[in-house]
Parts: sequence; structure tokens; C-alpha cells
Amino acid sequence: MKRYITEKNLVEFEEYLYEEEKSPATISKYLGDLHKLMDFLKNREVTKKEIIAYKELLKNSRKYQVSSINSFLAATNSFFEFMGWQDLRVKSFRVQKKPFMPDNKNLTKQEYKRLVRTAERRGKGRLSLILETICATGIRISELSEITVPCVKKGAAEIYCKGKERQILIPKDLRKKLLYYIQKNNVKSGAVFKTSHGKAVDRSNIWKEMKALCEESGVEKDKVFPHNLRHLFAKSFYQIEKDLAKLADVLGHSSIETTRIYIKTPGCEHRRKLDALGLVLDVQKNTT
Repeated sequence: MKRYITEKNLVEFEEYLYEEEKSPATISKYLGDLHKLMDFLKNREVTKKEIIAYKELLKNSRKYQVSSINSFLAATNSFFEFMGWQDLRVKSFRVQKKPFMPDNKNLTKQEYKRLVRTAERRGKGRLSLILETICATGIRISELSEITVPCVKKGAAEIYCKGKERQILIPKDLRKKLLYYIQKNNVKSGAVFKTSHGKAVDRSNIWKEMKALCEESGVEKDKVFPHNLRHLFAKSFYQIEKDLAKLADVLGHSSIETTRIYIKTPGCEHRRKLDALGLVLDVQKNTT
């Protein structure tokens, strides 16, 4: 029996993911990845040979990092499992984890402060406070809507994400700023940060506004995205606490291995440590 990926199959798969309580972002990504595969197949039958060819095409195109390709393959494998096509599943590429973060991805505390100050100078009070809220609490951008008026007044928020609930404490100075913002903008209830239409701001709003700060603040664009603020929180927290398990709880991670990714030092710092080992001998001058 021949097998094809159809829009009807994808609708059924979407319903399955919803019932499995996958996040909206995960569902959207899986469906987007499967539509890429459909574009590649061009109505051809799905076979193991075709999937392997697709996998190699992604790798050879050099448009995607291996980690991104593996995420595409995870979506296809999940779909094949749902359809009962286990024989079509393919192996992901093996990736050796880097012991450090690339310098061009490492957002420093000084750069973060420049972004906040730039937003303030531009009269972007909401944006500057959003940056501080994410960075000072370590929440995900998708969790920003959980920072509500009652939570700010209480000084803590109950965050439910990925099947887990955790409590986020709002630092005293941040709470003061948020209370002032609420009063000044007459925010009566619900999420503190709203669009002009009264809806909670989402990642697309914030992403674009953050990127617009780069040139004036002198921060590379590759470093500026909401999730990097969460990484900065994690590194700052760990420098004080040195407790990986506690940090995992604060971030809402199920695995400490995930948390380790957040506290990687930048490449330049890793290089300084290698230089400090003193394992390269001084060059001996030729005295003859």
C-alpha cells in the first residue's frame, strides 16, 4: 500500500499533538517542518529512500545547522510514528556538544544594559521593562503573559509550561517598576504587557523591537533575541548560587543536561583557561 503525506493527515496529526498537550509553538513548528517535507516530495510517495534523500539534501545544502536538521527529523519521525509508519523513521545526526558558547552568541551583562538604556532613550518604556522582566526572572518569552497584575501585586507568579508548574519570584526592584508601569498605564487586570489592541504581547512583537535597538546600542544582531536574556539570567544566577539542580528548578527544566547548556562560558573565556594551563613550552632561542 502506497503512503502519502496529505493535508488531512496533518490535520489529524495536529489534533493528536494537541491531545498530547504539546505547546502551540511545538505544534506550529512540527507542522511547518512537515510542510517542508511535502514541498520536497511534490506529491510523490513517502519511502525510506525519499526520506534519506531529504535528510542528505538538508545536510548538503549547508543552510541549516545539524541541530536544526535533527529537529526537522524529530518532527517527521513523530509523524511517522503517529501514522504507524515506523519503518520510515530515520536516525538523527550525531552532534558532539561544544564545551563553550560561540562568542557571537554570548550576550554580556554590559550589552544587556546597553539594550535597556537604548530602549529608554528611544521612549520605549514598555520594551525596556519587558527586557528587564525576562532577564531578572529567567522566564521564557512565551511565559511573559503569565506576569499579570495580581502576580505583580503578590510578588510572585505561578507559571505552567510543558506540563510543569513552577513559582517565579519577582525581585523587589522589578516589582516596584512593574507596579509603577501598571499604575501609569492604567492596567486593570490580566497580562501587564499588552498591545494597543489589548492583547498580550507575543514573541514576534518583542523580537522585532529588540532587533531595532542593535545599531544604536552597538550590540551584534546575532546576540539579540528574547531567549538570550534567559541565558544571561541563568549564567548570572549560577555565578552566585553554583547550584545546577536549583537553577534547573528555577528555569523549569526536567533535565540538568538542558540546564548545562545555559551556563556555558563564551569561547574567549574558554580560550583564556586553555592558555592558563601552561602546557605549551616557551620557544627556545637558537643561541648558536
